[in-house]
Amino acid sequence: MHLLKTYKSKNERLIYSRDDKSKMPKYNANIISGNYPFDVKKEETLYVTQPSLPPLEEFIEYLADIWESKVLTNNGKYHILFEKALAEYLGVKYVSLFSNGTLALISALQVLRIAGEVITTPYSFVATTHALHWNGIQPVFCDIDPQTKNLDPDKIEKLITPKTTAILPVHVYGNPCDVDKIEKIADIYGLKVIYDAAHAFGVTVNGNSILNFGDLSILSFHATKVFNTFEGGAIICHDDKTKKRIDYLKNFGFADEVTVVAPGINAKMNEFQSALGVLQLKYIDQVIKDRQRVANIYRNKLKNIDGITCFDDLENVKHNYSYFPIFIDKEKFGKSRDEVYNLLKENHILARRYFYPLISNMPSYRAIPSAAIDNLPVANKTSDQVLCLPIYENLKEDEVQTVVDYFIKKELF
Repeated sequence: MHLLKTYKSKNERLIYSRDDKSKMPKYNANIISGNYPFDVKKEETLYVTQPSLPPLEEFIEYLADIWESKVLTNNGKYHILFEKALAEYLGVKYVSLFSNGTLALISALQVLRIAGEVITTPYSFVATTHALHWNGIQPVFCDIDPQTKNLDPDKIEKLITPKTTAILPVHVYGNPCDVDKIEKIADIYGLKVIYDAAHAFGVTVNGNSILNFGDLSILSFHATKVFNTFEGGAIICHDDKTKKRIDYLKNFGFADEVTVVAPGINAKMNEFQSALGVLQLKYIDQVIKDRQRVANIYRNKLKNIDGITCFDDLENVKHNYSYFPIFIDKEKFGKSRDEVYNLLKENHILARRYFYPLISNMPSYRAIPSAAIDNLPVANKTSDQVLCLPIYENLKEDEVQTVVDYFIKKELF
């Protein structure tokens, strides 16, 4: 059976089969080269990341199957297959797929009936705190550890009040939080723990998935993540009862055709995303290995530059190299983070300041008492120093060198 495709160009309708590539129309060269009405892409630009994608011809096979079945969503074949395969790959008991990571986090808070106050980090992508706001929950910002950049467990207890119901830490850049200390605090005070593990796909500690800690963990499969399904996300839980509640809530609260057990939302992952996820699992180990190669090149080239620091791999941790952040000490390096950021941008190297500004300094949240700058000295300093450099699987060593030259050859400023 031939898969037929149509393509419209200059009012012509072309039909061809995948087995006859000579008839395939050319893609629009203007689109591919980035000749949009506005200047958003140049061929020589180095981006902070690029999405990893499987061979297109393999994905087309999955698309053909979906087309033929006409099952596009609502717990279809690929959704079921992806949940099972993903749980096995990650080494977790239960996975519930979502259309994106933000809806997964919003739903996770609903699943555990979290209310009142939640202690969290200001050093994250803003969706972490937005999820609390959408649930009517007051965020309480806790400062971060100067080494890991994660929520500092030694500063949690003083923030606990009678209104505190949960802790929401983030495994920043995929670096594991101090899960043992956080669990001990949560047990003492009767708090729930939800980990924002958006950066932590595949990360393990002593061979155990970081997703097996806490009451729930959420993942993001956004295009910028190590593992992507275009958009997507998941909640990881540890028992069948919780899994059922999650699945009810993400499907409008339906328990069966006529029974709605809770005011749920529509956050289901569709068959296209799920099929891509199944296929991506074939290649993710090599993707991570290639990103590790890039990270090691950066470390070797930057290690002797005064005022520039970066993370080393942690003992007994399997990392995923989702980001390559560096921290720039202006006094030692001689240039500020923003001076470096702007210079790189002028030369088509699009590094990113993950995470700047701090969530606690954003207009929506800066009036919260815990957001005061004096309460968060480490987070504020880190936010002013961080710069994430380009990292993706096919980044070449000479391209890494191009980036590094701006740190070695200061006359380029």
